[in-house]
Amino acid sequence: MNGKLVTLIGGGGFLGRYVAQDLLKAGARLRIAQRDPRSALFLRTQGGLGQTQFAAIDVTKPDSIARAIEGSDGVVNLVGVLKGNFHAVQAEGAGNVARAAAAAGVGALVHVSAIGADAASPSAYGRSKAAGEEQVRAGFAKATILRPSIVFGREDQSVNRFAGMIASAPVVPVLRAGAKFQPVYVGDVAAVVAKALADPETFGGKTFELGGPDVLTMGALIRWIAQAIGRTPSIVELPDLAGALIARAGFLPGAPITMDQWKMLQSDNVVTGTDGLDAFGVAPTPLDAVAPAWLVRYRRQGRFGTVSDAA
Repeated sequence: MNGKLVTLIGGGGFLGRYVAQDLLKAGARLRIAQRDPRSALFLRTQGGLGQTQFAAIDVTKPDSIARAIEGSDGVVNLVGVLKGNFHAVQAEGAGNVARAAAAAGVGALVHVSAIGADAASPSAYGRSKAAGEEQVRAGFAKATILRPSIVFGREDQSVNRFAGMIASAPVVPVLRAGAKFQPVYVGDVAAVVAKALADPETFGGKTFELGGPDVLTMGALIRWIAQAIGRTPSIVELPDLAGALIARAGFLPGAPITMDQWKMLQSDNVVTGTDGLDAFGVAPTPLDAVAPAWLVRYRRQGRFGTVSDAA
């Protein structure tokens, strides 16, 4: 990747910043393209002088995509939303990126989708991810499509969100306690993206599901986080009837939840075949190998506390 120009669409987000770091270390030049490039300016310090560029983009506007990827050797689409117009962003937007990349003669396209992408999904999110994959394949046949499970890392909105709930409430209600997840470390996903970009002949035109080494139920994940931060709240596993009512109300104590997210929880979020990390030669990172390092801030005494400092 040394000297090649890669456009990261949504590169200033959670996963994008890790992909950027891997590519900059490999000597690539980056163009970070997103709706508000100013929010990604922190990436400028990660590379050498002039190694990182910034561009404004809206994936629902094909002209802005064409301008952003002009001259690129590779493109990564990292854009995703958890609310709003799923179809416009995750289906049509993904198709716009693929078609623009093909028209520009880009050598490699990596599209980040998600486990749960399914045209028959009860959730609009899952259906839009499936529609996006279909449009990407139609627009850029040699694209590499990645489907990670829940991605965890220091800046994530999943493990941190649960940790915040546990740290602030004496009682923690758990929706869909038996639903299974296979959390995958953000650094491992970033490594896969970089490898896919570097070798489109091997990985292009294929879809890979990515999961970590641990499969956990929602209940087990909540209990693991509580133990890791030394908290002992009452953990109440709610029946589905109560969970559905909470989702309709749109609020779980400590965290909002939409009905669409509730529908997503009806299916396990795990790799269904061979884990894609193996295909890329990436050793999966266990949750307990890295998460305690940043979860310390949720302990009763912060970084100075221990797991014995139970609330």
